[in-house]
Amino acid sequence: MVQEPFQYRVPLRRRGLIGLAAGVVLACPALGQQRFPERPIRMIVPWAPGGPTDAQMRALCEAAGRRLGQPVLVENRPGAGGTLGALHMAREARPDGYTLGQMPNGVFRLPALTDRPLWDPMRDFTYILRLVGYMGGIVVRADAPWRDLAALLADARANPGKFSYGTPGALTSDVQMTQLARMAGIDWVAVPFRGAAPNLQALLAGDIHFSAETSAWAEMALDGRVRPLALWMRERAARFPAVPTLMELGFPIDGESSYGIAGPRGMDPAVVAVLHDAFRDALHDPAHLAVIARFDMPLRYLDAAAYRAHVAAENEAERRLMIEIGAPRT
Repeated sequence: MVQEPFQYRVPLRRRGLIGLAAGVVLACPALGQQRFPERPIRMIVPWAPGGPTDAQMRALCEAAGRRLGQPVLVENRPGAGGTLGALHMAREARPDGYTLGQMPNGVFRLPALTDRPLWDPMRDFTYILRLVGYMGGIVVRADAPWRDLAALLADARANPGKFSYGTPGALTSDVQMTQLARMAGIDWVAVPFRGAAPNLQALLAGDIHFSAETSAWAEMALDGRVRPLALWMRERAARFPAVPTLMELGFPIDGESSYGIAGPRGMDPAVVAVLHDAFRDALHDPAHLAVIARFDMPLRYLDAAAYRAHVAAENEAERRLMIEIGAPRT
C-alpha cells in the first residue's frame, strides 16, 4: 500500500488568523506612507525679509511646525507684486502638501491685467485657510509740513506730477493710491520697492514725499520718526486711535487685503485637513498673537471652504477694480 506524502494542513480557523496577520503586515507600510508630514514643509512668502508679512508668517509657521511635528520653513521670494510664490505653485510645485504659499491680493490682480495670465486663481490652487488682514496707511516723515491728509492732498493737487510715494511693490498699495488719486483729482507718481524696509528707508532719506505701506511703520510712528495721516482699514487701529480711516475721511477705500495660505491644485483633502487644523491652532498661539498685535493685523480666519468662496468673490472684485482704475493690460 502506497502511503501519501505527509501534508501539514492548517486548521481553517488558524488559516484565517494567519491570513489576517499577513494582511496587517502588508498594510503597515501603506499606513506608514500615508502619514503626513514626514519631512519639513516649505512656505513661500513672496516678500522681502523684515516686513510685517514676513514676521507674521514666520511666527505662524513656527507655531504650526510644533503642531505638525515637522518644521515649516519660510522661503522669501520677493518681487512681481508678491506673485512669485503663486507662479511657482501653479507651474512647478507638486500637490503633496510640502510646498505652500502666502496668497496676497496681487495673485488675483495680475491675471486681470493680462490677456494671457500665467495662472487661474480659481483653478490652479488649493485654498487651505484665511489668516489675517493688513493694517496700513499713508505716512510722512515727522518733520513733513502736512499735519493731516487734507493738507497733503491739497499740496499734491496743486503740484500735479511732482509728488511721489513709495509702495512695497506694484499691485499692492499702489491700487489704493490710484483709487485715492482718482477720487481726489490728483496726479502723483508711484515708486515701487521690493518690500517695506526699502520703502520706509527712502521716506526717511527724503527721496519720496510719503509712503503707502503696511504696518511696518508702526514702531517708527510710536518713536516719532514718521507721522501716519490715514489708514485704509475698516476701523481705526487700537494703537493709533487718533488716526482716521480713508472711509471716515470720505474716500470709500478698503485696503485691508486679508490673506491666507494655499498650495498647488489637486491636493489630497486629508492633507489639506491636517494643514488647516495645524495652522488654525497656530493662529491663536500666544507668540503669533503677540506678533500680529505688534503690527495691528486683525485676525480674519476662514476655513478652507469659506476661504475658497471668499477668493471667488475677491477675484471678481479685483477684476472689476482693475477696470475701474484703468489699469493697463498686457
